Formats: sequence, C-alpha cells, structure tokens
Amino acid sequence: MRSVDVIIVGASLAAAASAKRLVDAGYETLILERQELPRHKICSGILSPRGYRFLIENFGPLPREALHDPTWCRGVTFHFPSMVSMSMDFFGGTTPHLHRKYSDYWAILRSGAEVMDQTSVTSVEDQEKHVIVSARRTGGDQLQFKARYVIGADGPSSVVRKAIYPEYNQEIPWFFVGQKFHEIIECPLDEEYFHFWFHPELGHYTWSHARDGRQIVGVGFKRGDNFKSRHELVASYLEEKHGVKLKPADPDHEGCAENFGPSLINTYVLGKGNVLLTGQSTGFLNMIGEGMSCALHSGAISGESIVESLRTNQPVHPVYRQMIASEVRRTTDQWNPLMIAFAKPHEADFPAALKDLPMSDRVKVLRDIWRFVVLYKEFKWGRQIFRASMERLFLGDYSKRYWK
Repeated sequence: MRSVDVIIVGASLAAAASAKRLVDAGYETLILERQELPRHKICSGILSPRGYRFLIENFGPLPREALHDPTWCRGVTFHFPSMVSMSMDFFGGTTPHLHRKYSDYWAILRSGAEVMDQTSVTSVEDQEKHVIVSARRTGGDQLQFKARYVIGADGPSSVVRKAIYPEYNQEIPWFFVGQKFHEIIECPLDEEYFHFWFHPELGHYTWSHARDGRQIVGVGFKRGDNFKSRHELVASYLEEKHGVKLKPADPDHEGCAENFGPSLINTYVLGKGNVLLTGQSTGFLNMIGEGMSCALHSGAISGESIVESLRTNQPVHPVYRQMIASEVRRTTDQWNPLMIAFAKPHEADFPAALKDLPMSDRVKVLRDIWRFVVLYKEFKWGRQIFRASMERLFLGDYSKRYWK
C-alpha cells in the first residue's frame, strides 16, 4: 500500500489550487481523476475577475488553447420580466472565457502534483491517524492508498462526500443545469456580456452567451422537470422578447446535477475528521452559476488549512472552518437579496446601474428580484434566506453553526 501526505480526488480547478499550496509547502500530493485527462467539463466558462487574478498570480498566463472564442467577457447583463435590462462591466476589466477541458488540465500540471487519471475512487475510510482510499483503474486494477489527509474536489456529485455523509444526497433538493448550442441566425444580445435572466417562469437559472461562433442557451430547474421542454421555453422567450433567432440546437448538448442550496442558505459541507471537501463538493456556487472562482479560492484554503494544521499540530477542521469563512462570506453574499440590491457582490456595480435607471424601472427591478427569490419558496428556504441576510446585516458575517 502506497503512503502519501495528501490525496485529492478530482482533477478540477479546486484540486489544482489545493495541490499548489500543498506541493509548494513540500507535501507529497497525489490527484486521482476518474476520467482520462484532459477531460471534458460542463461549464459556461466565464470566469470572474477574482478567479482570473488567482489564476494569473498562482499559475501564470493562460495558454491560448485554454480559451474559447470570444476569449474574454466584459461583464454581466441582468434581464428582468419587466423587460428592464442592466449591463454592468466587471471591475478590473475583461475576464477570460475558459475552455475547461484544457484550462483545468493546464492548472493541474502547473500545480506540480502527481496525477493518476482513469482512476475511480471506490471507498474512503477515515481511521483517525490516516485515511485509506481504495480505487480502481480503468481496466480493472485495484489500488489502495494511505494518506494523512484526503480532499474531495470532485464536484457536486462528490464520491468523497458520499463516503463520509452517505445520506446527504437524499436530504437536499437537486437541480438540473443544462446548455444547448445553436448556430446563430440573428442575435442582438451583446456577445461581450454574460446574460442572466431573473425570471421565475423560465426557471431557477437561465443564461445565454456566445461561444465559438454559436450561442449557448442554458437552463437550470428542479430535477424531475424536462430539459427539452424547458430549453424550448427559453429559446422561444429569447426570440419573442429579445429578437434572438437561432437554428435548432446542435446535438452536442450537455447537463449535470447541481445543488444551489448551500451557498444560498449557508449550509456548506466541509467534511469531517481527516477528510476535507472543497469547491462544489462543499456547495460553493455563486448566483450566476460561476463556481470556478470560489473553487479556486476554497481549494487553496483547503490546502492552506492542512499546511497550517501540520505546522501547528492542530486538528485540521477547526483550522479549515476558520479560514474558509471569508470564502463563505463572498459566495453567500452573491445570493443575499440585500447584498445584491445595495452592495457589489458580483464584482460589478449593480447599485450604480440601478441608480442610473428611472425610478419606475428601479421599482420594477427590485420587485422582479423579490419574485425571483420567491421561486425558492417550495424548498422552504425563505426563513433561512431571511436569517442569513439578517446575520450579515447586523453581525457582519454568516454563522458557522449551520455548516457540516
């Protein structure tokens, strides 16, 4: 049985950031990835400014192959049912449009960690002084490792999280997020912006932007609804209300399960014992569905927490809970209705854009945001949203007591 300091499950951006911190501190770090690398990754690819800064500062300039066309995004445009639209430039200039297949692989290689792809983790057993990880290589070879710590950076359907919290997936509501690609006949939507709709009739998460000569039409909704019908509804709406004329969707559509809850109501899942969770396995996802920046930062924090734990001979979880609070604050702020209305959580100046509108349109926008939030009423999150908003308003932070 091979022994290493840390095993990271999943070759994601969160994994790359975590591995970079650990390798730089001198710890033997092994990344296990189920798929063959470089692997396909479902994502809009529009990175936030702080995520871009992190990549540049930690991994260097992005190679051209790590970018889609257009290679950059200027900002975000919010659209509302009242037909008010607000375009906001990102603070600090444009940000990259990542091709996740190649950007993730580039970051993983730059981290300096050892990588084993085509290796599926089958079990994770925390034995207090170490963690036993069993895995299976494509082709059938069984492997076993002993690690001082394990980090689950394997996304919303995390195998690591399931190993330590086997009932969790049945305890929460799940959503499906999917995108289809269309050749463009006519599209008045500005391709320099990521477009997001606060429209409860369209779904919980609706977006569109240009990619490689086509237009993405993306939808997010409660799992159990029909992707085809939801997508057709949005495509028809875009044509009717925004003049977006597209050819039928190409066959290469994609989708995955997502969990919006932890970031929205501050119920993050950080792991336990010698096992940490990071990125979307923890529940980090901002309101416009961009999980890359919080994956990078939370990943780095998970690595830093292990380094600090080993340096000071402390249990790792109290360290992690303390250090991750800043990323919780940044991410949950992006879902907080009060922060959306009166602060700048999306790295774009929403209050200024709102102020520039006529008073009648400001009222419409705030009303539409409220109606969008009410969409989540069926999940009985209203009290949690209100509680989190009040904690942030009066205490300046979000409580740690709701985290696992």
